[in-house]
Amino acid sequence: MKRVLVAMSGGVDSSVAAALLVDQGYDVVGVTMQVWDYSEKDCEQGFGTCCSSVDVEDARRVAQMLSIPFYVINCESEFKEKVIDPFMDSYQKGETPIPCLNCNTHLKFHYLVQKMKELECDFLATGHYAKVENKNGKWKIYQSEDSWKDQTYFLFTTPVTLLPKLLFPVGGMDKAIVRRIAEEKKLPVFDKKDSTGLCFIGKSGYVKFIDRYQEKEKKGELKLYPSGEVLGFHTGIHQFTYGQRKRLGISYKHPLYVIKIDPSSQAVWLGEEHFLYKHQVEVKDLHWLDTVLPGERLKVKIRFGHQAQWARVYPKNAYCFIEFEEPQRALTPGQSAVIYRKNQLIGGGSICGLHD
Repeated sequence: MKRVLVAMSGGVDSSVAAALLVDQGYDVVGVTMQVWDYSEKDCEQGFGTCCSSVDVEDARRVAQMLSIPFYVINCESEFKEKVIDPFMDSYQKGETPIPCLNCNTHLKFHYLVQKMKELECDFLATGHYAKVENKNGKWKIYQSEDSWKDQTYFLFTTPVTLLPKLLFPVGGMDKAIVRRIAEEKKLPVFDKKDSTGLCFIGKSGYVKFIDRYQEKEKKGELKLYPSGEVLGFHTGIHQFTYGQRKRLGISYKHPLYVIKIDPSSQAVWLGEEHFLYKHQVEVKDLHWLDTVLPGERLKVKIRFGHQAQWARVYPKNAYCFIEFEEPQRALTPGQSAVIYRKNQLIGGGSICGLHD
């Protein structure tokens, strides 16, 4: 009997994943990563959503119901070092980071694979909406059948060597079907709401979260793009992201958007919407799951909710130059450009340079 370690978040997707694997005859072991917890005062102030003690207990209840062993890995200090600190640093650099990507890259795959080996498991399973398949002797990741829930955008840093050992039991399902299975099996989380936003932020928002931990305000100018006219002042570039229109702190004769953020001068440049559109982008920290021909025509997503667009991709050492067929709105440093060949995940990296 093959043994599989299931990463259980306390949500419906990973709970159903564990239940399905039990039904399929696997020797299933459940594990939850305790990454960020809050005091009662924190919760009262609106910080934190998931990954709390409630979610750990939900995962434990499901494991008990399925009669499978259950472990909790405490990764709070590592989460702060690998996820929280880079998240805040990135905003101070004028970027808009993706902490879930760092969590997958530096924590989940590292600690879960470590636990998988420790418990002599053959496979690692998660509740991700994605598919892993062997095509012509090569393991590849493909987009989920449920395009609205597809999570391959966050998986491009998956180690290639791990692919043969990965299982995504709900990856080929529609979310409504997953919920129905959970209800039919009477799993205690069948009607639990999906987590939205960042697990450590909560309803108070990321700006207040960063304000709480940063040492002091870093004031700067709000400038009109491209003239340089000073329109006003702000109390921190972490309050802004590319394409932002609301909460700019000024009024003007026509709508303005965040066009550029300059961390060296702490200036935020505001301009008309047409300045947001760019044809070309430079990407760093590349991770490839398959080979790419220079200039190959592929589809690229520039944020999680973005509809992938056709582009020419030119890999060069640790960087990649991407040229879109149609200009894209609000390409944002710190976000990921994720590359697909049809519905196959090819790779991706962090947006670092914008070009007209």
